[in-house]
Amino acid sequence: MAKKSIIARQVKREKLVEQFAAKRDELKKAGDWAALDKLPKNSSKVRLKNRCQLSGRPKGYVRYFGISRVALRDMALNGKIPGLKKASW
Repeated sequence: MAKKSIIARQVKREKLVEQFAAKRDELKKAGDWAALDKLPKNSSKVRLKNRCQLSGRPKGYVRYFGISRVALRDMALNGKIPGLKKASW
């Protein structure tokens, strides 16, 4: 489990990205780099990190499910993800 402060920081960044998305697009199209530079750095989409929705784990993120590989395996073995089972041949 990731630290609560790290998860809270990520949530704050997501809110800032959503809040300033339209303004950033307008400034980029206008080519006003000086005004774009004055916006908060955390409002940039590239500063977001994919994290597991359950544990906040940053590594081993499976984009299709939105969770980490560890959480995915645990849920699959417990039958919590319909249609997904461990392969065996």
